[in-house]
Amino acid sequence: MSLELARKVLETEATAIRNLVERLDGEFEAAVDLVVDCDGRVVWTGMGKSGIICRKLAATMSSTGTPSLFLHPAEAIHGDLGMVTESDLVVAISNSGTTDEILRLLEILRRQGVKLVAMSSHPDSPLAKAADIHLDLGVRNEACPLNLAPTASTTASLALGDALALTVAVRKGFKEEDFARFHPGGKLGKKFLKVKDCMHSGDEMPVVRADTAMKDVIYEMSRKGLGLATVLDGDGSLLGLITDGDLRRLMERDPDPLSRLAEEVMHKGGVCISADELATAALKKLEEKRITSLMVCDGDGAVAGVLHVHDLWGVGLF
Repeated sequence: MSLELARKVLETEATAIRNLVERLDGEFEAAVDLVVDCDGRVVWTGMGKSGIICRKLAATMSSTGTPSLFLHPAEAIHGDLGMVTESDLVVAISNSGTTDEILRLLEILRRQGVKLVAMSSHPDSPLAKAADIHLDLGVRNEACPLNLAPTASTTASLALGDALALTVAVRKGFKEEDFARFHPGGKLGKKFLKVKDCMHSGDEMPVVRADTAMKDVIYEMSRKGLGLATVLDGDGSLLGLITDGDLRRLMERDPDPLSRLAEEVMHKGGVCISADELATAALKKLEEKRITSLMVCDGDGAVAGVLHVHDLWGVGLF
C-alpha cells in the first residue's frame, strides 16, 4: 500500500514535468526575452508553498547571473512594496491564479507600470489575464491523494522556473568563472579555485641560478620544503628543475656531489600551467603526467610560481 502510493505520487509529479516539455511555446521565449532585457531585478512572489518555490527560484537566478529577490505578497502591501522599482520584473506564481494576496499586489504593480510574468494552471484566471506573459503549468490534479496539498503544481513551478533561470543564464553568456564569483565558499568554491589561489610564489618559491653551488641548492630545497628547486635564467625563464630524485641519483654516482653546480645536476624542462587555470585542471595534469609539481608560467615563459600536489590536498580537492 505505502509503496504503491509513493510510486503514484512520484509518477504524478513526473508527469506534470513531462507535460511542460510539450507545452513550451512562444510565451516561454517571450518570458526569457523579458528577463534578459530587464534593467532591474527579477522579483519572485507567491503565497504559501508557491512562496517557498519562489524563494528557491530567486536564489537560483541570483546565483546564475540575474539579480533576483523574493517578495512576500502579504508583506508587500504593508510596506515591502518599496522593494520594487519600475525597472524590475515581477514573476508571480499561483496555481489557481486567484490568490487574493497576489491579486491585490498586482493592482498596485500594474499602476506602477511593472512588467509581470505569471505562472498558473488556469489561463482564464485573473492572474493570467493581468499578466504580460502567462506560462501555463497545466496541472489539473495534485499528487496529494485528496487533491488538496500543493504537490504536482509546486514541482511543475519549480521545474519551469529552473528552465527559465537557466535559459536566461545561457542567453546572457554566463560562464564557469562567473559561477565561481558567486560561489566562493564550500565545495563549489573549491571546485572553481584557480592555480594562482594555491601556488607558491615570491619568497615561497624555491629558486636557484644555473651557477648556484649544490650546497646552496640543497639549502634552498630544504628551506622551501617542496622537494624541488627551479633553475631560472636572468629573465626568470625556466632552464630546468632539480628534484629530490635528482639529488639521490647524484649522491649515488658522484663521490663529490657538493662540488657540482645546479646546471650540471638539473634536468631540463618542467611541466607548466597558467596561473588563471582552474585548480581542478592542475590536478588532472598532475595525475596524467604522474608528477607532484607544476611550474606556473606566464605568457612569456617566466616562472611566477610553483604548485605542489600537497597544495591541492590542503584546499580539499581530494
